[in-house]
Amino acid sequence: MSDHKAQPPCYAADTNVFMDWQARYYPTDIFTSLPTRMGGLIAAQRLFAPELVQEELAAVGTAELTAWTAAHPDLWVPTAELLATALAIQNRFPGLRDPRAEFEEADAYVIALAQLRGGIVVTQETSAAEKRNPKRTHFIPDVCRELGLTSISLLGLMRKEGWTL
Repeated sequence: MSDHKAQPPCYAADTNVFMDWQARYYPTDIFTSLPTRMGGLIAAQRLFAPELVQEELAAVGTAELTAWTAAHPDLWVPTAELLATALAIQNRFPGLRDPRAEFEEADAYVIALAQLRGGIVVTQETSAAEKRNPKRTHFIPDVCRELGLTSISLLGLMRKEGWTL
């Protein structure tokens, strides 16, 4: 029998996790402890996101969200650290990319981050099979399943962490 505890999981967060948290489903005026809880995961080096997520949030996020993310620089993982793995994922799963996207998307980088750190992907996306008319053949949960990675929603993260808000 081993005396050491298993390491708690680390998480790789997609852009929509932050958007759904602060702008859609879990507003901070109601879920008042969520910013502190998420900050605690960052401080414990258990919650990360690719820099591309920060870029996406800067373009579409609320002022509150942009300020919160700026106050947590340890959240962001440089694109260069993830590039080779993300490109390999994009090449293996070309259906992951949105053909209409004008800029580099974060999806493959989020998956790469989880793969490189042995983490869990946190995304609000659902698989292509769960969509009525999917615009692509692969979404983050589809790629995670094929790569043997775990993918959960923000609510799933809250449950996994045992949070009551």
